[in-house]
Formats: sequence, structure tokens, C-alpha cells
Amino acid sequence: MRILYIGSPSGTSFHRANALSRLGHEVEIVDPESHFSNNKIASRFHFETGCLFLSRKFEDAVIKSIGDKPRDVFWVDHGRVIGSRIVQHARSLGMKTVVFNVDDPFGFRDRLTWLLYKKTVKEYDLTVVVREPNVDEAKRFGAKDVLKVWRSGDEVAHRRNELTEEEIHKYSTDVLFLGTWMVGRGKFIKNLIDRGVPVSIVGDRWNRAPEWNSIKSHWKGPGVYTDREYAGYIQCSKICLGFLSFQNRDLHTTRTAEIPLIGSLFCAERTTEHLELYDDGVEAVFWDDAEECARQCNELLVDPERISRIAAAGHAKCIANGTLNEPVMASVIDRLMRKD
Repeated sequence: MRILYIGSPSGTSFHRANALSRLGHEVEIVDPESHFSNNKIASRFHFETGCLFLSRKFEDAVIKSIGDKPRDVFWVDHGRVIGSRIVQHARSLGMKTVVFNVDDPFGFRDRLTWLLYKKTVKEYDLTVVVREPNVDEAKRFGAKDVLKVWRSGDEVAHRRNELTEEEIHKYSTDVLFLGTWMVGRGKFIKNLIDRGVPVSIVGDRWNRAPEWNSIKSHWKGPGVYTDREYAGYIQCSKICLGFLSFQNRDLHTTRTAEIPLIGSLFCAERTTEHLELYDDGVEAVFWDDAEECARQCNELLVDPERISRIAAAGHAKCIANGTLNEPVMASVIDRLMRKD
């Protein structure tokens, strides 16, 4: 099948495009934001106005990059800067249209930036979301058909690698949080440190945490943006923490699949969706607050055999759950192709 993939040629968007290719589809990637203004003021304006005022020149550039050669599917990943005129052009070329979004475009954290998306969602044949509330919310904005999927890890990007001794030395930690600072995370990390947990942080913006002076000695460095580094840190950590963004109404995240898939122990907040995916204490370890998290980590660190056992069980369960890019992408194509 010929798929015109509208999305970033990097990060998890690129992982999903590659998964479609591995499934045997002919995938052509067009990055709409390559036509976006580099002007910081203009970019901020469009962010704050939900991209409702993107110029016709921008739309013309995206449509020109689409061209008019025949394809079967117009797949939009994210969709923040894609308006109705662009989707209608794709449909006029005979393509079935789908938008796949792992953010929370109907929530409250970044509600302004999704104004164009919400205005356009009714144009797609299929809308794919990762949160249960988004199903009804998308329909209220006119979505024709909505599919809820799990956020997924990638079979190629999120696998264990043969690492050099230098890489192993760089990446090795007892307890790791790999991710960006958000409100509340500094306090949680400080609570772990105060309870004797040897936690390490890798990620951006942690100097903004009010607790920075207390936690900065545990910060190993800024965010990592290559698959090898990302997987390397997780692979070389005994326990990997998974934090949620409740402003984004998260009950699971991509790390819910990525960490077990790479083969490390997943230690995260206890939610209905986490409990649906993994057996607590057997395939992953969950907690309700920092005190319980610290107790769990400290108990695990003196029992390396239990760490290995839970990590192995979690890896097997992740695969059994099908929270991997290839089966998730296949389910989207199957749903789209069954539409008239």
C-alpha cells in the first residue's frame, strides 16, 4: 500500500513511519513543519493561536509537497499544523485519510495549540487517539470514526544493543528517570533522595525545579535524542521510573511499553491502565506515592534476582500485549481499509 506520511522524520513519529515500512507498505514522508517559519516570534504566535492563522502560502507549500501522484493513504501524525484544505486536497486525490495523535488535543494543558487540529478533525476518515476520554471528545468535534490504541514501543528502536565498555560506564545507574522536568517531579525526586534511593536524572529543564539545589548532584545530563542513547540508558539501569502527566490525563505513556521492551524493570505510578497491562509486583512494580516508590526501589536493589525476574516477565508481557508499533500500525490500517 502506498502511504503518504505527514509527520516528523525523527522521534516516535519516525518510528511509526518505519513500522509501516516494515509491514510492507511504501511510505513517503513529508514533514509539514519544514515549511514552518523559523522566526521565533511567528512560531510562538502560531503556538498560542493554535495555528489557526497559518498563511495560505504555508498551505500551498504543503500541498505542493504532496503533489498529485496516486497514493492509497494520507496519514497525518500529530496534525497540529494541518488544516481542512490540506486534508480535502488529499481526499480529492482518492486517498483515505487518518490522523494519529499521542498527545491530548482535547485536554487542558496545551489546549490553545490544538485549535486547528480540533477544527480539522471532522475532515479525516479515521481519528486515532490514546486516551479513553478522547474518543467521545473527538466525536463531539465531528470525527467520523475514532479508534483508541495503546501507546507503543518500537521493535527496532527500543531493543537492547551491544554496548562498548565506555557506553556501559556512561549509562549505568541504579534507579533512573529519563525525561523532562515538569511541575511536581522535582519534589518527587527529592523525596526519593531523602529516603536513600540512588536515583539519577537524565533530561532537560531540571534546573527550573524549585528543588534543584537538593537534586542537582543526581542529574547526569540533558535529554538524549538518539535511539542508541535512549535505549542505552534504559538498558543499563536496574530500575526505570515512569512518571505521568496528569495535566495530559495520562494513565500510561510510551515508556510504559518502551522500558519493558528494552528489557529493564518498569517502576511507575499505579493506574487502571498500568494494572490492565502488567501484573503488579510480577511484570512491573507500581506505587501510589513517593514513600511507596522509595520503599519499592530500596527493597528491589538488595534483590537483583528479583529485578531480573520482573524485568524479564515485563518484557514478555509487553510483547504479548501487542503494545508495539507494528501491531498498532497494522490495526490502524485494518480499520481504515474497512471503511467505505
